[in-house]
Amino acid sequence: MPTPQTLKNHARFNPLFHFAIIPLLFLNLVFSIYITIHRWPAYQHTHLWWIVMAIVFFLMAGDARGSALKTQNRIIRLEERLRLATLLPPDDRAHINELTTPQLIALRFASDAELPALAHTTLTQRLEPKAIKQAIVNWRPDNERV
Repeated sequence: MPTPQTLKNHARFNPLFHFAIIPLLFLNLVFSIYITIHRWPAYQHTHLWWIVMAIVFFLMAGDARGSALKTQNRIIRLEERLRLATLLPPDDRAHINELTTPQLIALRFASDAELPALAHTTLTQRLEPKAIKQAIVNWRPDNERV
């Protein structure tokens, strides 16, 4: 049985991306530079093109990862706004849109019981995401985040 998610272990790695794709792309870049340096007189333009393409592959991987994270953040923002709309008292409900995306992402870990008080504190004291996560007593895991 996996250990329950907490503040200390909630960060996630995508094994395929972090431990396979990125290291292989890095090795490809290093190899391209090595070959260019050691075989410079022959096929100068081809070797330089390999370096450019190795950099492009890195940028493509980073952009794909960034797009996936932006999409996840937008979905979390929507889910948490809907959740807050059902759990907050009317006075605080009017201020849901004042919460930033990073604050909403941090609030997703709060249980339904403690969310109204924590959201009110976040709205009045402008808590940072790290402070929000540290204030959570009953952690609500998000095991779907990559």
